[in-house]
Amino acid sequence: IMSAVALDILPLKLHSFSQSTPTGLDCVGWKRHISSPVIADAALDKTALTDDVGSEEDLYEDFRSSNHRYGHPGGGGEQLAINELISDGSVVYAEALWDHVTMDDQELGFKAGDVIEVMDATNKEWWWGRILDSEGWFPASFVRLRVNQDEPMEDYPLKVEGDKEDDSSSGTRRFGMGQTTKDQMRTNVINEIISTERDYIKHLKDICEGYIKQCRKRADMFTEEQLKTIFGNIEDIYRCQKKFVKALEKKFNKDHPHLSEVGSCFLEYQTEFQIYSEYCNNHPNACMELSRLTKVNKYVYFFEACRLLQKMIDISLDGFLLTPVQKICKYPLQLAELLKYTNPQHRDFKDVEAALNAMKNVARLINERKRRLENIDKIAQWQSSIEDWEGEDVLVRSSELIYSGELTKISHPQAKSQQRMFFLFDHQLVCCKKDLLRRDILYYKSRINMDDMEILDVEDGKDKDFNISVKNAFKLHCRDTEEVHLFCAKKPEQKQRWLKAFENERRQVQLDQETGFSITEVQKKQAMLNASKQHHTGKPKAVTRPYYDFLMRQKHPTLPTTLPQQQVFMLAEPKRKPSNFWQNISRLTPFRK
Repeated sequence: IMSAVALDILPLKLHSFSQSTPTGLDCVGWKRHISSPVIADAALDKTALTDDVGSEEDLYEDFRSSNHRYGHPGGGGEQLAINELISDGSVVYAEALWDHVTMDDQELGFKAGDVIEVMDATNKEWWWGRILDSEGWFPASFVRLRVNQDEPMEDYPLKVEGDKEDDSSSGTRRFGMGQTTKDQMRTNVINEIISTERDYIKHLKDICEGYIKQCRKRADMFTEEQLKTIFGNIEDIYRCQKKFVKALEKKFNKDHPHLSEVGSCFLEYQTEFQIYSEYCNNHPNACMELSRLTKVNKYVYFFEACRLLQKMIDISLDGFLLTPVQKICKYPLQLAELLKYTNPQHRDFKDVEAALNAMKNVARLINERKRRLENIDKIAQWQSSIEDWEGEDVLVRSSELIYSGELTKISHPQAKSQQRMFFLFDHQLVCCKKDLLRRDILYYKSRINMDDMEILDVEDGKDKDFNISVKNAFKLHCRDTEEVHLFCAKKPEQKQRWLKAFENERRQVQLDQETGFSITEVQKKQAMLNASKQHHTGKPKAVTRPYYDFLMRQKHPTLPTTLPQQQVFMLAEPKRKPSNFWQNISRLTPFRK
């Protein structure tokens, strides 16, 4: 697993910091030294890809013993650079790529797009940061360092009183060859976009030629179905990105980068970028298949041999396969920063503005799927904590908790009232009863199929169907059987929240049908299996991945002891400590009781 920051800072080309490096980090003086042997194609076929099962292991050991390193020298050079700046009194800012929701008071929570002051980057995976008056640990893979580190927090440009230019403090001060500070900032962002696109193309090429091409030569190890599962449609993404980067380079003004007009490129390719949806949908399956294969040494050595022969940086295959997910989520951040330094009079302004909205929509769909995939594990954990569960699993039909709360249910024939906890998922409403002594224990009682129901608002007063007086009530009416369920909330606002939740449930079902969203059977079964193991052992499932072991070996006295979260988009996220899902149920819902 790789750090998103490592991908942003470390160019894949063999040179010192590129123009995409955040301003200030290129002054540290860290240089790369590399000695790379040349390996002919013939050697590749004869040594690495023979039919001998042990050949990959032999090659791997040969390369290890020869002390050759590819890509970056390791040792956390980028962390050293960041910490040197911090120790010198410089302020280093990072932008959040994803939401970081935390239940640990030592971790720093934030939302995608938030700006974080990095205060300590000593540890490779967890950094210490601050937002306003809140401080805490956060996963480095959740952020990218800001391109313009010397930019103050307030927006540029600063207003100049009396139309006079102030060289020391004005936002329109000159920079180099007659450029204003804002022009230079735009130059930095343009350079980062161009540079990171080129590096990304190198990543994709390495995956396609370094891994897929070699895997296809080993029909004894991989079926086409396995390769489709592991790599998804990444070859289609590679072809798309090659065309995209050529379009960007045509619009790139090498002499005056700030005059480049790149917004139209994003608009032109916004439809083609939708192929990322298929890749992201498949990514969890890829992680599970890789996890299964890498339990066998033969595959571990084969994948490592592929990486070494392609001269790729020291990141595992699952880390490389995460790059498309990270890339598509980073475009809105880059475009937002570009728009910030683009004058409204600039010919690129309207296109950049439109491109930002377009890429936000693409990223929003992907982030929504990421959130939904996280939820299926939490739903599985919740179900495993419910006593006396009957019938099919919640995940058979549902993948989203819409709302939850306590209601009074009134039943025929004697209008018997019962206080129950209800959990509204897409397609179904689950009813549970609290234990009389231990209120944290829930017992399964029943469920209602929401696909057959219509919601009826009931006025306060006597209800003719049940012949009783009700307040804050509503009904669920089955269209097929004419069965009616009557519910009462304690307060009027609670009733309105439930009515709104039922609307949201139908809207979610319709949206899932329109977008073709679904959870695979493999993902459902895996979620329930993981939840079952946690429920029986009372602790998280053992994780054997080398990266996870590395994280747990860190001896920082206050480093979070949480494990990285499960393998999907989740690859980049920290694993939470196990907890009873229903106690934190409100975290998943758009309302609070």
